[in-house]
Amino acid sequence: MSRSPSPRVLRLRPRSLIAILITSLSGLIAFGWPLIVDPGAGLAHGGDAPLVFALLLPLLLAVVVAEIGEGGLDVKAVALLGVLAAVGAVLRPIGAGSAGVEMVFFLLVLAGRVFGAGFGFVLGAVTLFASALLTGGVGPWLPYQMLGAAWVGLGAGLLPQARGRAEIALLAAYGALAGLLYGWLLNFSFWPFAVGAGTGLSFEPGAPVWDNLHRFALFSLATSLGWDLGRAITNIVLIVLTGPAVLGALRRASRRAAFETPGHFASGPVSVIETAP
Repeated sequence: MSRSPSPRVLRLRPRSLIAILITSLSGLIAFGWPLIVDPGAGLAHGGDAPLVFALLLPLLLAVVVAEIGEGGLDVKAVALLGVLAAVGAVLRPIGAGSAGVEMVFFLLVLAGRVFGAGFGFVLGAVTLFASALLTGGVGPWLPYQMLGAAWVGLGAGLLPQARGRAEIALLAAYGALAGLLYGWLLNFSFWPFAVGAGTGLSFEPGAPVWDNLHRFALFSLATSLGWDLGRAITNIVLIVLTGPAVLGALRRASRRAAFETPGHFASGPVSVIETAP
């Protein structure tokens, strides 16, 4: 007998979905602006482009969190969000300085899988923000990290249904792909300024898109492939080893909390039983 899927902590309402879509589109522009900016614009040559988008993305993410919160995050869901974000914030610094080993993304994948795309999106952003506060890693790169992690949690909640070993294999494959794509996306936030002009890895304003993409691919392979593979392998190992236990624990917590069941207060007179002194 197959067990029914665990209830979602929150279901994306139309306004919440629109907010996420707008934020994601803005995020794609923030990451990929070198491919679309006019070569005559100041952003194409100055170093202030990441700062412009670093100021924009937190505002958009705040709108999404507020909108989703208004649409369905109750007290129990907020408490669960806080607990998981705290666990992720503590896990992230462990091994982060060695060969790309990052232990937070497997948790985002598993929690997004159990609690849904909306919760996964918020959890990814909040976890990276809390981790930055914990480690002092606050800077113009933080909004990009927050949005990238939010997409990791979002994607996990959108994966097709599967059970047992098939589910673990699906999540492990997704974790590997997400680990690679996260690294490549973060590279886009600083690549145009990381290498001087005139090299085969340099960003060239006004060059054809495919030419710059080729240069970016060479840059990523030369500079971050080892870190990205380390992140992908870490996700695979942790999901395979801990996935069944963590998924089971999260699903039990979801069923016991009954997130989709609204609370009701009993109406009518309340009897009081007096006891003898």
